[in-house]
Amino acid sequence: MDKIVLSMASLRFLSASIEFTAAMLMLYFGRVETAFKINALLALTGPTILITVTTLGLVGLAGKTSPLGMLCILVGVGLIFLGLRSL
Repeated sequence: MDKIVLSMASLRFLSASIEFTAAMLMLYFGRVETAFKINALLALTGPTILITVTTLGLVGLAGKTSPLGMLCILVGVGLIFLGLRSL
């Protein structure tokens, strides 16, 4: 198995575990204030995982894609971040 694919999947499993744990903590505490604080912490992990997994994917594609293809991918990723920034 490709190390980059394994790393990307591992980070997504980590992200899912963090999300699941946060949901369970919200249910355990049962208070809106606490659930809101937990959700705020998740706002930090989501983009970090997204950027890391995207970077790994780009590194994996670097030698396999034409320069034009890589430019298109980078522009697409840039548009995702631009769209997220304007929220």
